[in-house]
Amino acid sequence: MIIFMQMPTPGQVQRVLEKLHQCGLDAQVWQTGGRTVVTAIGENDDVDPEAFERLDGVEKVVQTRTPFKLVSRSFQAENSLIRVGEVVFGGEQVPVIAGPCAVESYEQFAETARLVKAAGAVMLRGGAYKPRTSPYSFQGLEEEGLRILRAVSDEVALPVVSEVTDPRAVETVCKYVDMLQIGTRNMQNFALLKEIAHADKPVLLKRGSSATIEEWLMAAEYIMVGGNDAIVLCERGIRTFEPYTRNTLDLSAVPLAKHLTHLPVIADPSHGTGKWRLVTPMTLAAVAAGADGVIVEVHPCPEEAVSDGFQSLTPQNFEQMMQALSSIAAVVGRKS
Repeated sequence: MIIFMQMPTPGQVQRVLEKLHQCGLDAQVWQTGGRTVVTAIGENDDVDPEAFERLDGVEKVVQTRTPFKLVSRSFQAENSLIRVGEVVFGGEQVPVIAGPCAVESYEQFAETARLVKAAGAVMLRGGAYKPRTSPYSFQGLEEEGLRILRAVSDEVALPVVSEVTDPRAVETVCKYVDMLQIGTRNMQNFALLKEIAHADKPVLLKRGSSATIEEWLMAAEYIMVGGNDAIVLCERGIRTFEPYTRNTLDLSAVPLAKHLTHLPVIADPSHGTGKWRLVTPMTLAAVAAGADGVIVEVHPCPEEAVSDGFQSLTPQNFEQMMQALSSIAAVVGRKS
């Protein structure tokens, strides 16, 4: 249950909270769009909404049966616009985030950044902490990688996103990046979700490789309940029985998530397919399906990449992708 209040007094808000507590419910109070919003937490199917609609200061009560409340369209009908510097997700533009899987050196990341910016990317990506399946694989440059990210980001004047994998590292990562990424392996790392909910940074939340859409949205709910509503969802492929691709990019998740939630939804065709030849066609398909942006891996020399070279575009491939993307975006009434 979501209770919308129009310019209530503190006493009126308190009366609503007391009424909820009498019903055995906890509550969360939000300020959004000039209104006070109270969300009931707990089983409330048997609670009569009219009992709250009669209270002073209450504008309306919405009974929602979805377990995710704050990220739902019931909570907010209009699309959220999430800003990362001058980049806006959820509007008319289709932002493209590009960069290597991992920061390997200053030279590698700086060269990539200059090339993808020239081709039209508006944001950089690069991994400093790399959660890998094998403990023997490259784990990232950690804070040295973060310093490289920040230095290059400032030089080329593009914001940067990078993954945080540990609640203890959130404060450190926040010093260097403009957006925090929660990767597929950590989508249900609830301690991490609670920690980044208190961070003053936008969040890119990737869908878990075996997660349902509801589980994905509930992970976003953890972040919003904690106080951070600047969330961009990312469909990055799910595990299926198909062996020819790394994952199966679930493009149906894009329009479905946009129907269920007001948050922007982007796609990651690099991890979604694991094959560079498929990145461009799946990027175009994602935008045609309504994606609010894409994040792709680009490396100046993919065959020498320390990780994910097989799914990374060359700068030339990326430039060709951007040209094709411009045409598709125009067809669906968007801008690249």
